[in-house]
Amino acid sequence: MNIFKRLLKIGQAEIHALVDKMENPILLIEKGIEDMKQQLSELTEAYITNRAQIIRSENLAKNKLNDAESYEEKALLLLQKAQKQEIDSTKADQLALEALSIKKKLAEEATEITTQSAIFVEKINLINNKIDILKFNIAKWEKELSTLKAKQRINNASAFANQQMANIDNNSTIELLEKMKSKLENQEAHNEATDEINQLRTEQQIDYLLRSTDNTPKDDLELLKQKIKNL
Repeated sequence: MNIFKRLLKIGQAEIHALVDKMENPILLIEKGIEDMKQQLSELTEAYITNRAQIIRSENLAKNKLNDAESYEEKALLLLQKAQKQEIDSTKADQLALEALSIKKKLAEEATEITTQSAIFVEKINLINNKIDILKFNIAKWEKELSTLKAKQRINNASAFANQQMANIDNNSTIELLEKMKSKLENQEAHNEATDEINQLRTEQQIDYLLRSTDNTPKDDLELLKQKIKNL
């Protein structure tokens, strides 16, 4: 039993659980629907062929019955003319008997055709039942296919959104942390450089003053004034 026939036999609750395990359930169901539509086309053609045969048989049987009645009427007419002595009675009896024989043969043929036609009627009823079942299953699985496609679109959209969120979380957070780290390192380096410059300037001033201890008070005064100007 192929997988699609298995699908047709399981319950509604089991359908999604089974197709989820398949490699590509949507393609599988599309192929199954395509196969059923092909079967439907073939059965429809068979229905038309058998229906046409039934119509031909019914028409043929009807024509034979009409002909049989016609021969019976002719036999009756012959007997009536013989009774009126319009024709020879012996000849009339002979022709009437032949007409009735033809009538009987035509009636038997009509009955045989009707019997054979009944076989086609039974066959066409079976075909019609299969057509109804196929139409039902095609409609059912086209609805299931639509549901699965919608489910797949939702899953794909959800997966894409999750991926984008993951990328945003990872990339943006790491980038932000790197920027903060770089900024802190730059700020720290700037502070250290400023401290070094201030320290060097202080040391230079102290050394200069120490080297100038022999200056006169006047020189010291001028030096302080110069220092004030530099501030």
